[in-house]
This record gives sequence, structure tokens and C-alpha cells, in this order.
Amino acid sequence: MQKRWVVKEAPDAAKVQNLIDSLSIGPTLASILCQRGVCTFEEAKEFFRPSLTDLPDPFLLKDMDKAVARLVQALHAQEKIIIYGDYDVDGTTSVALVYSFLQPFFQDRIEYYIPDRYAEGYGVSFTGIDYAQEHGYSLIISLDCGVKSIDKIAYANQKGIDFIICDHHLPDDQLPEAVAVLDAKRADCPYPYKELAGCGVGFKFMQAFCQDQGFDQEPLFQLLDLVVISIAADIVPITGENRILAYHGLQRLNKAPLRPGLQALKELADLKEELDITQIVFGFSPRINAAGRMGDAKRSVAMLLAKTKDDAFNLAANINVSNSERRGHDTSITKEALQMIEDDDFLRSARSTVLFKETWHKGVVGIVASRCIEKYYRPTIILTESNGKATGSARSVHGFDVHQAILACSDLLDQFGGHMYAAGLTMPVENVPAFREKFEQIVVSTILEEQRVPMVEIDTTLDFNQINQKFFNILKQMEPFGPGNMAPVFMSTCVYDTGSARVVGDAHLKLRLTQDGDTSFDAIAFGMAEYYPRILKGIPFDVCYCVEENVFRGNVTLQLRVKDIRFAE
Repeated sequence: MQKRWVVKEAPDAAKVQNLIDSLSIGPTLASILCQRGVCTFEEAKEFFRPSLTDLPDPFLLKDMDKAVARLVQALHAQEKIIIYGDYDVDGTTSVALVYSFLQPFFQDRIEYYIPDRYAEGYGVSFTGIDYAQEHGYSLIISLDCGVKSIDKIAYANQKGIDFIICDHHLPDDQLPEAVAVLDAKRADCPYPYKELAGCGVGFKFMQAFCQDQGFDQEPLFQLLDLVVISIAADIVPITGENRILAYHGLQRLNKAPLRPGLQALKELADLKEELDITQIVFGFSPRINAAGRMGDAKRSVAMLLAKTKDDAFNLAANINVSNSERRGHDTSITKEALQMIEDDDFLRSARSTVLFKETWHKGVVGIVASRCIEKYYRPTIILTESNGKATGSARSVHGFDVHQAILACSDLLDQFGGHMYAAGLTMPVENVPAFREKFEQIVVSTILEEQRVPMVEIDTTLDFNQINQKFFNILKQMEPFGPGNMAPVFMSTCVYDTGSARVVGDAHLKLRLTQDGDTSFDAIAFGMAEYYPRILKGIPFDVCYCVEENVFRGNVTLQLRVKDIRFAE
């Protein structure tokens, strides 16, 4: 698929020079830092050495005082409480964090609850509230959900059950009538950082509880391994407070002993190196998610809370089987979905994709939407039938707000929610054709031409002779990488292979690239075997890439991970 290369605007030259002088680094690295808002010595110190002492006061979150007061009341009155969370990674890690922190205080008066994806659907459910009433629970703490559950909270209020909502999704104009609604995205919330994951909001709640009660926060900081997993999996920006939490969470993940459940996952995913955001996203997240996609998400919480190696491995192995099952559904449904597009003249040329089939597995429709975008780059919605309704997931392309596009079609929907790039929605099955038509109209009228072509964002140009171990060591200190702080992408012109190019796997290239005939680097280009014949002829090309370390048989070398290749026309 053809990509457009966009080189970031060069930062202010005076700021770059100031950073060169104060940090004693080269202009390329100084420029990259300035592009990311790191322009002074103090800003660099905060960026390279994130400190937990710089976390904002949790009581800046609107309603935090009410939330803590209600929790303390429940503790003193020996009430029974439920920790309630969504079935995805953010929800299950949130529940594991809050439950494990509060359990020593509430002992046998605390339980966790994850709704069944298929019987109850996303978020707070009537079934969950009924369960609380039947078992004598008077307070529910909802995590990663609840901010739109106006009718459910009203139902709970009628039954004398209080709610503390910890959420990070964009709320509607009207909020549920809960005891407290903790959400930095509330219009009236003064909290300085708006991009916390759901688990991050739960962490802030526990931090405020510690401050109010005068408890040592170190036991809470030991749970940051769960917070960084939620940050990575939920694809929230790794900037500001999230950078601090992710940085210290990764330190915890890479410090022995690892939580038994995560140690089991690490071994099952065959992750041998130091854990980073990418390994969490591709190694941990699919497996934790698979429990809810293919069965009961409580299995993920139980695994994360497991105290012994045997318990953890039994639970993790069970979840790993679910992940294998998930991959099977993912592959077969993706193949079927792509065939539906290719067989339909309208769908092939449309600006959006909306597909519906009643037999598709609900647990993988979001993954299938992402897979479809890899071939047909446009806003995509995959729907299946569940409980007599058409329900599914939306995924978007860079720069296009799919949540707003769905909002414009809300007259056809029963419910929806999500973010700019991902959303969930439910509608009557008979509304699917009208929704498909209206959604296409909205996309046609609002999507920009450049949003229809995948983009490679390039930080700066670079000559191969500038790349060395010292250069890479400073790059590595910019981790953790993720949205808002992506691994720097460089562009080098007029490079060629030294003669070692070969196709590996089904469609990948293994190269040895040089620019001047002197300095050369191994490179890996995933999914780019189509370029092999031209590379083999020695034709020079431009390349954009990230610099990384490759470990092979104990030897560590620098390697280029190619993002795209472009030959002169």
C-alpha cells in the first residue's frame, strides 16, 4: 500500500542550540527533543528522569473528596463493596489493582465483578447491580466504565446501592447521579492531565485514599506494573503523567520477582528480553483480552491476582488456549470480510467499510476491523448479531474521528461509545443498511484526501555515519515509546543493499544497507518483499526507519527496522 511521507517541521533553531549547549548532545537529538516539547535543561531532566514526586495531586480530580469520603465510610461501617470493571485489558488491570490494594482493608467484604461480554455487554449492567443487591453489597466502584450509565446508576440508586465511577471516556453532557464521578475529561474537572487510562484513574483514587488516611504509598507504587499494561493496551498517550506511570511501571515489570501471573504470560508469549511497551502490546495484551473475548474475563483478573506460580500458570495456560482460539476466529473472519469487500463493486470504491454478518464472533470484530484497514485504508465498522441486535466495533485511520462520525448517525443506534480511533456500537439489525448508507455519507463529506493514505511521520533526515552506539543509547533513554512519544523515525536517501538482500518468511526482507559504501547496517523490512527484485538490481532508494538493537545468540548489534521504501520515479 502506497504511503505518504511527512517530515515534521523543524523546531526553533535557538531552542535547539540551547539544548545542544545544556545537554552536550548533537543537533539531531536536540531537534527531536524540541519537537516533543523538551527544550530546556529542566524539561529534559523531567523527560529523562520521570519522578513519582511529580504526579499531580489526586484531589484535583473533580469529586475525589466525595469518592474518598464514601470509601472511608464503607470501611468504617464494615460495608460490603464490589470492584466492577470492563472485560478488556484496561478494565481487568484496573480491577486487579483496586481489588488487591483494598482487599487487606475490607478482607472478606470485597469482591470483584466483570460483566459477561455476551450476556451483559459493555459497561455497568442491570445484572451486575442485581447481583450486588442479592449478595448484600452497598457500594460499587466501577472502573473503565460507568460515565455514560445514567439509567444503570439510577437503577442502583433505587436499590440503595451507591456508585463511585472511575472512568476515562468522554462523558455526555449529563452525568450519572453517582456519589462521585472521577473522570478527567469532565468539562468541569480541573485535573491538569486528561489522558489517564481507566487503570490510571483507579490508581489516582487509591493514591487519594492513601493521602487521606496517612498510609504509605509504596505498596500502591508496587502495583504500577498493572498501570503500565493498561497504558500500553489502551493506546493512550505516553506523555505527562502517563509517561511517569509507564516509566516506573516498566521498572517494576523488569524487576524480579515478577508478579506470578505476568511471569506465566511472559513465558507463554516467549518474551525473553527486557519488557517494553511493544512487548506488552503484542505479548501480554492479546492474551489478557482473550479471556473476555472467548469466555469469562474474570480469568484474567484471577491470573493477575494469583499468589502462587502453579495457580498462575494454570490460569495463564487456560487463557493462552483462548488466545489461540481467538486467533483462529480472527483469521477466518478477516478473510471472509476482505472477500466481501472484493466481491462488491460499491464496497471496493467506498470511503468507508461497514460489514455485517450475524454468525461472526463478537469477541474479535474489533481486531477484524483493524485487519481490514491494513488492506482497505478507511474508517471501518464490523458488526455481528448478539441478543437480537447488530453490535460491533469501529476502527479509524489517522486523523479521522470515527466517534464523531458515529455520533452523526446516532438516530439509528441504541447505544455507542468510545474514542477518536475506536468505538463500539449497537443498533437494531434492520437499521444496518440505513446506517451503512448514512455513515458512508458522513465519511465522504468529512474525510480529507490525505487521511485516505496511510502516513509515515518522519522526525528528521539522517546520514548513516551519524548512527552509533552513543547515539542509540540516548534514543533509548527517550523510552517508553508510544502515542505522543513514538520511537523516532529517520529518513536516509540514496541507500542500497550490499548484496545480502533476501526474502524471509512469507513477505519480509532481510537487508544490509549502506549509504556511502562504508557504514552499513542490517535492516529488517516486514511485508516489503515486493521491493526485492529492484533492490537486487542495486537500484538506490530512500528509506525511513527506526534504529533498534538486535540480539542474536548473545550478540547485540544495531539494526534498522524499515517503515517504508521509496524508489525514485
